[in-house]
Amino acid sequence: MIVAETAAHFAPRRIFLSFHSIARGAFDRFCAIAGLAVLAPVFAIIAFAIKLDDGGPVFYSHSRVGKGLERFRLLKFRSMVVDSEESSPLTAPSDPRVTRVGRWLRKYKLDELPQLLNVLKGDMQLVGTRPQHERFVAFFPSEYAVLLQVPPGITDPASLRFRNEVQMFHDGAIEQQYVTQILPTKLELSLKYFRSRTFVSDIGILFRTVLGIKLPSKY
Repeated sequence: MIVAETAAHFAPRRIFLSFHSIARGAFDRFCAIAGLAVLAPVFAIIAFAIKLDDGGPVFYSHSRVGKGLERFRLLKFRSMVVDSEESSPLTAPSDPRVTRVGRWLRKYKLDELPQLLNVLKGDMQLVGTRPQHERFVAFFPSEYAVLLQVPPGITDPASLRFRNEVQMFHDGAIEQQYVTQILPTKLELSLKYFRSRTFVSDIGILFRTVLGIKLPSKY
């Protein structure tokens, strides 16, 4: 009897969460379609600039860890020389692998725009923890097990706080700096937001991302 009553008690909650997930996914896909339509001329200009720069591929994709710790292909405008990530997935200040056009794309975060296609496919959402390389997820399995109950996102509080992440690296092994100093703080921010996020707060994150506004200290 108690089991039956407990199940009945949580049934409306499960229905609400399911509806909320569907509604959020529909909103994200609608925004992705609208964004791709509006930004189509920008995509064309960027593609032309990349081709004119070095003649290489316009887009770049690499395996990242997504919802349920499943792999997916993250899409970006190519901002580095071909096969650059074979050496390291992280970018150091004044990294010689970054192309001339790539420096401009990274400065204004325009290399991230193709991830609207990942959102349209359902691999990502607009707001959520950034998709990470497998080797870094392995350092923090518990944190990512929580965060990746839902798809990773294009932006979240950690993305805004670390908007100029590359400039935070010092001389030395940047991967060690990332794993011991930067990534733990990013995960703390992402987890804090994950536990209290609302649709309204997500809208606020999106506006801050577009406008390049930093988050208040509470995050």
